[in-house]
Amino acid sequence: MAKPEDALVKTTSVDQLPKIKKRKESRLNYIKRNYILYLFLAPAVVSVFIFNYIPMYGVLIAFQNFSVMRGIWGSDWVGLAHFTSFLTSPNFFQIFLNTIKLSSYELIIGFPVPVLLALMLNQVRRAGIKKNIQLVIYAPYFISTVVIAGMLFMFLSPAGPINSLLGLFMDRPISFMSEPDYFRTIFIASGIWQGAGFASIVYVAALSNTDPQLHDAATIDGASLLQRIWHIDIQVLKPVMAVLFILAIGGIMGVGFEKAYLLQTDRNLPASEIIDTYVYKRGLLAGDWSFGAAVGLFNTIIGLILLVTANQVVKRLKGETLY
Repeated sequence: MAKPEDALVKTTSVDQLPKIKKRKESRLNYIKRNYILYLFLAPAVVSVFIFNYIPMYGVLIAFQNFSVMRGIWGSDWVGLAHFTSFLTSPNFFQIFLNTIKLSSYELIIGFPVPVLLALMLNQVRRAGIKKNIQLVIYAPYFISTVVIAGMLFMFLSPAGPINSLLGLFMDRPISFMSEPDYFRTIFIASGIWQGAGFASIVYVAALSNTDPQLHDAATIDGASLLQRIWHIDIQVLKPVMAVLFILAIGGIMGVGFEKAYLLQTDRNLPASEIIDTYVYKRGLLAGDWSFGAAVGLFNTIIGLILLVTANQVVKRLKGETLY
């Protein structure tokens, strides 16, 4: 004997069928009306699929003793042996902590700088002066990382201008690029100088959409400049800041490999050796492809976990999220 609840469920599901069909038809009609937009989008989708998704099968070598002659499908399967080898290696904690420290300090110190630059640029009313300032602060972003590293070695060398200036107060020069204690400061400070100006473009664009009537009303009500910045400009920037912060958390394991590798010396390795440089040395230079792939996959998984966690935390705080 059928229960009343079963009949109710069947009736409800049958009643919902026309609605589902209408939704499908509306989606098909929308695609037909806007097929040109989908044609414009198609090359990007195909490109991402070819260059980002198809190569993913290559992560299989992280679970193998990969041999170039035998190929991916012919190499011996070893499971999690390479992951275990990396996690139990004597220098694992040092490399892992170096990566976390560099990324965390760069995020904590560097993340607010573009916001402050955007807020200050927003207060410049003369368009000509504003453009000149933007040109100056954006320019370092377009300097090659190799050139940046060369500049740092030149300026911070024992015979460089920085030590020449410090020589007025000290007896002997400081070997900045050889001391592990100075590496993080040099890395983070140069990164902020190079990228903060360009990173502020997003915030400047967001502030340009602020309704000027809000500032006019706040000024009439007697609000000071700092009060208007806090209650108007910062509120406008909050959604953008939330999304960029989540992305920054997701990339916390991806410290800039190029600059870290270029700034490395034999003496500052205790502070400069990070996961990316370790993968390069073991995976490419030493030819241990499987071990390098395993370490890289470990790094990616940690970044994915941080990204999802940050997104969920921001979502619970009722902020703007990625999904």
